[in-house]
Amino acid sequence: MGSSEEKVIAAIMVGGPTKGLFRPVSFNTPDPLFPLAGQPMVHHPISACKRIPNLAQVFLIGFYEEREFALYVSSISNELKVPVRYLKEEKPHGSAGALYYFRDVIMEDAPTHIFLLNCDVCCSFPLPGMLDAHRNYGGMGTILVIKVSAESANQFGELIADPTTKELLHYTEKPETFVSDLINCGVYVFTPDIFSAIQDVITHREDRANLRRVSSFEALQSATKTPPKNFVRLDQDILSPLAGKRQLYTYVTMDYWEQIKNAGISLKCSSLYLGNYRLTSPHLLASGDGGRSATIIGDVYVHPSAKIHPTAKIGPNVSISANVRVAAGVRLINCIILDDVNIMENAVVMHAIIGWKSSLGKWSRVQAEGDYSAKLGIAILGEAATVEDEVVVINSIVLPNKTLNVSVQDEIIL
Repeated sequence: MGSSEEKVIAAIMVGGPTKGLFRPVSFNTPDPLFPLAGQPMVHHPISACKRIPNLAQVFLIGFYEEREFALYVSSISNELKVPVRYLKEEKPHGSAGALYYFRDVIMEDAPTHIFLLNCDVCCSFPLPGMLDAHRNYGGMGTILVIKVSAESANQFGELIADPTTKELLHYTEKPETFVSDLINCGVYVFTPDIFSAIQDVITHREDRANLRRVSSFEALQSATKTPPKNFVRLDQDILSPLAGKRQLYTYVTMDYWEQIKNAGISLKCSSLYLGNYRLTSPHLLASGDGGRSATIIGDVYVHPSAKIHPTAKIGPNVSISANVRVAAGVRLINCIILDDVNIMENAVVMHAIIGWKSSLGKWSRVQAEGDYSAKLGIAILGEAATVEDEVVVINSIVLPNKTLNVSVQDEIIL
């Protein structure tokens, strides 16, 4: 356990509008605010931070305009009773560079430990256990890691750790050849010494630039290869050089972990978070036996404002957002239903994401095979799409504001 003198802050990297992870479902909502398991994507790491002892503040760092996060930041601060603040980068600095850019703000509370999390990561966020291990290691930083299959490891940062001490011995980002089945989960905890390590990288680049005496052609070549001096990547510029120097250690999670790369994976992550509610937030899970309320199977989230007919059958792995209307005889399986959707009598939705304000007619079906990694592995309706009565949509993506009056399969409707 930590001492009362300790203070912990958390910085969550939320990226910017260029990613568009959830297109075509969402062209307007910032990725971090897209609902997974009924809560904005960024809500899950923030609520996990709430479980850290002596947490003083949470910072969200990204490129979105402040107005896009203002309402959410105010709401989540009041809900969790923890100050949450959005910090806008004016230009890219890299994950380590962004932390350094806002170092004066981050260090205002004189924290003894700094968590750094990536918003596009889905996991159980075992932050208190990670912090305990970090204290015991006595190093500058600790990385959350997980074992994956050898076939998928090279999609991520691979690393080698001492099996006894857990020290990070070697780190390489997305190697061409197999190095290890241990990968970086994108969750870290550091002491404030991390700022000195980042400063060393910046100073080293400045010194190299000052000492370099090259021709104009060589200088041009160097300029195209070398990142700006204040652009510091955590993986290549910090983790790799400091591996094997008794400064960085690893903490293995045995729980689930996914990187949220697209809308398909987000459906899988929504189901993982729903399952995690059983441990962290059981009050968020719906129940019902088909009597006065709909039949609920497995893990299901239903927003309090949603209207669901008692003869509907919902679950498993379903998230229903605000002001959704679900009529008699509807069947929902493994899907995300966003705000203001109207699903009429006896419609079926399986392995799908239904965008805001969309409408599904009577006896319609929107379904897919549920292959999260395939291009058409889940069905997607963009915002304000309409599927008319008895129309079937299989393994297809429908862009916003489209109306379907004929059935489609394996298509992208532009």
